[in-house]
Amino acid sequence: MTTVRITHVSKRYGRTVALADVTAGISPGITGLLGPNGAGKTTLLKIAATVLAPDEGRVELLGMDPANPKDRAAIRRRLGYMPQEPGFYPRFTAFEFVDYVAILKELTDRKGRHVEVRRVLDAVGLGEVAGKRIRTLSGGMRRRLALAQALLGRPDLLLLDEPTAGLDPEQRLRFRQIVSSQPGRTVVLSTHQTEDVAALCGRVLVLAEGAIRFDGRPSDLAAVAEGRVWAAEEEAGGGASVSWRTGDGLLRHIGSPPAGATLVAPTLEDGYLLLLAQLATTERAA
Repeated sequence: MTTVRITHVSKRYGRTVALADVTAGISPGITGLLGPNGAGKTTLLKIAATVLAPDEGRVELLGMDPANPKDRAAIRRRLGYMPQEPGFYPRFTAFEFVDYVAILKELTDRKGRHVEVRRVLDAVGLGEVAGKRIRTLSGGMRRRLALAQALLGRPDLLLLDEPTAGLDPEQRLRFRQIVSSQPGRTVVLSTHQTEDVAALCGRVLVLAEGAIRFDGRPSDLAAVAEGRVWAAEEEAGGGASVSWRTGDGLLRHIGSPPAGATLVAPTLEDGYLLLLAQLATTERAA
């Protein structure tokens, strides 16, 4: 079953093209949406979350058409969305905020709704601060609060925009536990954190300049850099697209290795960086 079907979708903001003829189908499981800042990831997730309508193209969510008001309401009952910049009410407590979102999602039974609110707050580790006002919570706590409201009602489609931004390593591991325990659901994780994609996702889409540039498994993205990553003590000259000095003092290069170079196994991040570098080179040559 294809949960999200996007066909020839384009979106512009004035003269800026955010999405250009994007076509993709997303099925149950965890899909990573990778891309640099300004790639169009947030716009694509907003369209999938029924927050924005595309200028061109067609979107189908959970077998329904969000352009139809009745379908849109039905989709939203089965949708969880964590935006990149949630609109909090700072005077609300954490409990009051999630309870308010639960009411908007038509959880009308007060007793049952409160049980669900406590469940999601506990799931993200905020049960003990449920009575604290949002303005007193740390940035990481607010990110977890945004995740909590997205988990309400155990949604069939979960859309997460930069969910681990501002989380410390322990909180990031907790996030991975939560997201990986969503069997049968469709999760789309938009991020520029390659380690989250490598740890969680069975599929990855790379979005750059408003278009999908890669669609495959994380191992396939890593394979883009096969034979193209090497370690050396010296600078690579013009052969490397990207280089940095690692903790062991060696330089890690990605690009065109010289003869006799000590090749190392590529990671997903290596493949992603090489792909972006190749795209930039192509655009400069065009």
